[in-house]
Amino acid sequence: MMCAGGRAAFLAAGVIAVTLSVAGATQAGAWNKARGESQVIVKLEVMRASEGFDPDGVRLPLPAERRDDIASVLGEHGLSDRLTLIVRTDYQRGEDAFVRYEGLGTSEIGLQWQVWRDDRWALALSTSLGRAGEGRGAGYAPPGVGETEREVRLLAGRSFGHGSGRLDGWLDGAFAEVQVARRWRSEQEDETRLDVTVGLRPHPRWLLLSQVYAGEVAGGGPAWANTEISAVREIGSWSFQLGYRTALAGREVPAQTGPVIGIWRRF
Repeated sequence: MMCAGGRAAFLAAGVIAVTLSVAGATQAGAWNKARGESQVIVKLEVMRASEGFDPDGVRLPLPAERRDDIASVLGEHGLSDRLTLIVRTDYQRGEDAFVRYEGLGTSEIGLQWQVWRDDRWALALSTSLGRAGEGRGAGYAPPGVGETEREVRLLAGRSFGHGSGRLDGWLDGAFAEVQVARRWRSEQEDETRLDVTVGLRPHPRWLLLSQVYAGEVAGGGPAWANTEISAVREIGSWSFQLGYRTALAGREVPAQTGPVIGIWRRF
């Protein structure tokens, strides 16, 4: 059983996730913050898996349900119009057939450089350094494994607006973005990641997001491809996100599904 103090700590993190998170969903990560502009995104993820993917990618029952609850906080601050400071941390609790855990996940700090930006396109390059905690640094690894992480990420985005001549209302404020990253982990093999996001706007205050998160561990290790569909409602400088994540395919990873709740806030 989880101790009372542990429950209180996770509940506090969850309350933060439901009261702080951030706005600015009209643009994806490739668009840096302007100088002095800040954004905070807090999310609560409740993931469950009764099946997993074997080394051949076949979906099979797990010996026991896998449970992972994660409350994360991500902050961005524009140091200049071309340089953004990024910090992130999360608090986790979970269990599977072999282990039960609770504590901080990986805490990261990084910088993102706006390589190119015009009225439609944006290109950015980011780098970050992370330190692992008691939680899972990677979804396929046991809790607490690894000490440090380094990542380099390339982000490219395309925004849409009036004058497109096609689906004009939906494309006003819409965007598409691709991110490619390489992550080096101590005590674990390196990872290559691919994240794709498409956002459509059926109404000035509503944004629909379709996202795919994929990755593979070097040397033919674990691999994953997850999709997330969500709706974002904007109210002033706040945005409220409700979504659902589903495992599409994988190798040596649990087939997790579950809701994602986010609150975004611009400053």
